[in-house]
Parts: sequence; structure tokens; C-alpha cells
Amino acid sequence: MIILFGVAGLAFGWFVYSRFIAEKIYQLDPDFQTPAHELSDGVDYVPTNKYVLWGHHFTSVAGAAPIVGPAIAVYWGWLPALLWVVFGTIFFAGVHDMGALWASTRNKGKSIGALSENVIGKRTRSLFLIVIFLLLLMVNAVFGVVIANGFVGTPGSVFPAWMAIAVALVIGQLLRRNYSLMLLTAAGVAILYFSIWAGTFIEISLPDSLFGLAPSANWIIILFIYAAIASMLPVWVLLQPRDFINGMQLIVGLILLYGAVLLTMPDMVAPAFNTQTAEGTPSIFPLLFVTIACGAISGFHGIVASGTSSKQLDKETDARFVGYLGAVGEGSLALITIVAVCTVAYAASPDQWHTLYAEFSDGGAPAFVAGGAALIGTSWPGISEGFAQVLLATMVALFAGTTMDSGVRLQRYIIQEWGDIYGIKLFKSGLAATIVAVVACLLLAFGAGGSSGAGGMIIWPLFGATNQILASLTLLVITVMLIKMGRPSFYTLIPMIFVLITSFLAGMLQLVSFYNEGNYLLVFLDFVVLVVSVLVMLEAASVVSKLKKDRAASESAS
Repeated sequence: MIILFGVAGLAFGWFVYSRFIAEKIYQLDPDFQTPAHELSDGVDYVPTNKYVLWGHHFTSVAGAAPIVGPAIAVYWGWLPALLWVVFGTIFFAGVHDMGALWASTRNKGKSIGALSENVIGKRTRSLFLIVIFLLLLMVNAVFGVVIANGFVGTPGSVFPAWMAIAVALVIGQLLRRNYSLMLLTAAGVAILYFSIWAGTFIEISLPDSLFGLAPSANWIIILFIYAAIASMLPVWVLLQPRDFINGMQLIVGLILLYGAVLLTMPDMVAPAFNTQTAEGTPSIFPLLFVTIACGAISGFHGIVASGTSSKQLDKETDARFVGYLGAVGEGSLALITIVAVCTVAYAASPDQWHTLYAEFSDGGAPAFVAGGAALIGTSWPGISEGFAQVLLATMVALFAGTTMDSGVRLQRYIIQEWGDIYGIKLFKSGLAATIVAVVACLLLAFGAGGSSGAGGMIIWPLFGATNQILASLTLLVITVMLIKMGRPSFYTLIPMIFVLITSFLAGMLQLVSFYNEGNYLLVFLDFVVLVVSVLVMLEAASVVSKLKKDRAASESAS
């Protein structure tokens, strides 16, 4: 019933609500010349098949977040998590992601931070870019740790994760030579799954100590070297085909997971509302709405949509398919995650579930891999639980890797935009901007985390509230655009207000918590984000007020 409810809701969002928003609110125009055509350069601005672009966009925004967030949030009970995932996807995430794509496409592919200058004002742009850079710094540094830990914990995932890069490079070249997309998709997915099977026999591990660093720290360095190279390559060489193949791999994974639920009909062992929470458990309101971000709504999606995806949009009408359906894909992953960690596949009884979920932070990607692997292994003939575990661990690593690829590329864009804004010639260079981006991430990773390279985890507690505040600011820019164009703004204004209130309250609660813990770095950063959000809101209110006065004066004069 949970699956049926969720799928029905997401289907309504895609077939009904997204069509209404696309046609009546954003009024997507198939004849509008997109930046991919107007500014085509063969590197960043590249007109792209909407199916390939959907794969890039979806896997870039997904990362591990639609798995980790719901797998943690079910600690409060599966029902609140389910409702936020389903209704958040329909009325919040889809509208936000498609809107960010549309807004950027209408402004020459500018990032949401840069285009805020056109919509609200110069001061807003500078404030926006600070929040975006901080968020990207967190995402890149932490996802490097997530992938590295995954490689160390599941050595069988290393071979297929790197094999996916080789497959993507070949597919990228063949697509440029107009080979059949369907044929390449089938071949690419088949090779990828063969490599996953091979990974169960080919386990790759780094030495316990190499250059005086632990294996996880060396993996972090290797991953950032790769991300730097990938971020400078033309998008069609690696980014697009890799993300597309990963997207197709996820579809197969979702079919296996959803099919497993329908085949086995597992019982829910987690409570709808958890009344046995540990002392010190954070309040469900407002923290539920920042714990589950990707899978409901996420500010990071707006950065990707306006940073890379808008530069590849072939037709403006493709924004619905890429943006809204990308959000639906994330919602479906979050939905199956809830089921995987709350059924007998993960815990044999309610008592065992409460033992496994003794504390708020006990869930996460490991719970999803364990529960999902048990679901698949006990329902599909010929698929062992061990193979399913490598498959899901690889899926998490590939998603996090694609997010890192896009994240470093987006950081490079931000630094180049700073170069244009402030006249810094060095920052205008793609190579120099990439080096600055990677060095900033490594300084955070090793400067704050020492030889472990886990420094990103120090500021990660800020991610939830910061990410959702950015989502509200993105919706604010879209709302002001709609008001300026004389279109209905209700459908973006209401989600914006809700997300702003919940994320701002979460930020305030965390500010108090950080202060009580004596963590003054997080106090400072949290304070900066909160102040920036207030200043942007005040700037926007001033712009809207001026618009209303000008219209009133115009109407009275006429």
C-alpha cells in the first residue's frame, strides 16, 4: 500500500501537475532559442538529447542524498517521511527543479546566483554566490569521504565504479558518431552489470599506508584528481554519457527493488510514528524537512539545473522532462529507501528494528544497502544477496561520484563568475578556476580533518539547513521573475514560504546547538547563512514593492 500510494502520487505529479505548471505558469516555448544553441561552444554549451540530459541531471542531483536522508528520517517514523517525500516531490521539488532550468535558460544559462542580479539586484548576486560556494564545498568534500569509505568498506565496488568511466568514454565518442542511443544504452548497462558481477571476485584495496596516509585518504586524493580532469573535459566526452549510463543503471536497480517488494510483500516492522526515541533526539519539526532534502526538495538541484543542465537543454520544453521527471526519479528512490529500511528485509521484528535504530543517526546508506540487498536477494531467482549488496554499494558510489563531477565543474563556474564580476583575470581561466576549486576542497578535507581527509564532515551539519535555505532563495528568484512577467506566482510562492520557514527555524535551532557545544566555527558559518538569507529576502521584498508601485502608478495614469 505504501508503494502504491507513493507511485500514484508521483504519477499524478508527472502526468497532471507538471503539465499544468509547464504550460500555464512557466509557459515553456518549443521555439525559444536555448543557450545551448545560442552560445554553443562544444564544451559546456552543448545541445543534448533530452533522454541523455535527463540521465546527467538526475544522477548529478541524486548523489547519495535521496538514500541517506530518508534512511535517517524514518527514525521519527515511516509515515512523516513518506508524506514529505511524496508531496514534497509533487508540489515542491518538481516545480523548483523545472523552474530553475527555465529561469536559467531564459537568462543565457547563468547560474541561479548570477541570474539573481538580473531579477533582484547586484547585492543579491554576491550574497547568493557565497551560499552556493559554501554548499558546493560541503558537498564535494563530504561526497569524497562517502565514496572513499564505500571503496574501503566494499572493495568489490571499486572495479565497477571505475569501469563505468571507461564505458562512458567509449559511449560519448560513439554518440558523437550518431550510433543508436538505444543500442549503446543496452550495451553500456550490460557491460556495467557484468563489471558489478566481476567486482564480487575482483576486490581492489589500497595498501594500509601509502605516502603516510590511510586508504580512505588516498582515495579522496585520487577522486579529486579525477574530478578535476572530468570537470574540464567537454560535457559530451564523459559527464553526459557517464551520468546517462548511471541513470539507466538506477532504473534497473529500481525495477529490481520495486519488483522485490511486489514479489515478497514484506511486512513493515518500523512504526508509523516512533514513540521510543532516545533522549536528545532532535524535534521532528522542523528538522524532518531539512533531513530529507533530495527526494523532496533540495537547493543543490537548483545549482545543477542552472549550472550545467540549462547549458545543454535542446528545447525549452525539455525542461519539464529533465527537471520535473528528474525530481520524480529522486522521489521514487527515496520512496523505496523508506521501504527497504523499514521492513523485515532489514530487521526481523520491531524489537530488532529499534535495536538497529537506537539513535537518530543510526540509519543511512549502510541501512539501505543491507535492507535493499536482502529484499533483492530473497525475491529474485539467481541473484544472491552478496551480488545485490555490491550492486547497491556500487550504485551509491556511482551516484556520489557523478555529483562530485558536477560539483567541481559547478565550483569552477562560480569561480569564473567571480572572475567576471570582480575583474580577476586568473579566475577567468578554466584551468585556474578548477585548480582553485579542488584546492579549496582538499584544504577543507585535510586542513580541518588532518590525515584522514574527513574535514568536510566538520561543517556537514550545516548542509541540511543551508541546502534548504538555498532552495527557498531559488524559488524566490523564480517567483520574482513570474511577478515581473505578470504570471501567477502562487505555485512557487507558497512552497518558497514553507521551505524558508522550516529551514530558517532549523538553522536557528542548530545555531543554539552549535553554541552550546562550543563549536564556534559552525556558529559563525550558520550565522552567515542565516543573515544572507534575510538580506536576500529583504532585497526581493523591495523589488516586488517597487514593481507594485510602478504598476499602480501606470494604471492610475492610464
